[in-house]
This record gives sequence, structure tokens and C-alpha cells, in this order.
Amino acid sequence: MPKYVIERELPGAGRLTTDELKGISQASCGVLSNMGPQIQWVHSYVTGDKIYCVYIAPNAEMIREHAKKGGFPANAVNEITTIIDPTSAE
Repeated sequence: MPKYVIERELPGAGRLTTDELKGISQASCGVLSNMGPQIQWVHSYVTGDKIYCVYIAPNAEMIREHAKKGGFPANAVNEITTIIDPTSAE
């Protein structure tokens, strides 16, 4: 199943409190639960003004549907074609 990275522009994301991030996470999980097992949230990276999320889904449209249903921005949805790390240099 394809993996995607989603860029979500959210000014002040890096200043969100633990409780605020928990609320966002709960909202996302609630939408995912209703959408079924074919879409999964892997993890997210919170930066100053953006959140980058990694999801597994059959297609990008399902990612956009999740964002719409949850009221989340999805400024860019990109399929991950390859993952590299330091061991890739060996």
C-alpha cells in the first residue's frame, strides 16, 4: 500500500501545547476510525509553522478526504517513492 507525506500549514504549530496536540490527534483518529482500516496514520513531525504527517492509504484522494472530514489543512500530499537513510550510502 502506498505511503504519503502530507504537509499541513498551521501557523504556530510548534507552540501548540500537549493538550492541543492531543485534541488534534483525537480528532484525526476519530475520522480515521470512521473511514475504515485502509487508511492509517503512521506518525507526524511538528515544526514551527507546519505539521508533516506520514500516512498509509490506497490513494491521495483518501488522504484529502480525511483532511476535509477532520477540518485539517492538506496543503501538499505526496506519495513516498523511496526511503533513504545513512545506510543507503553503504
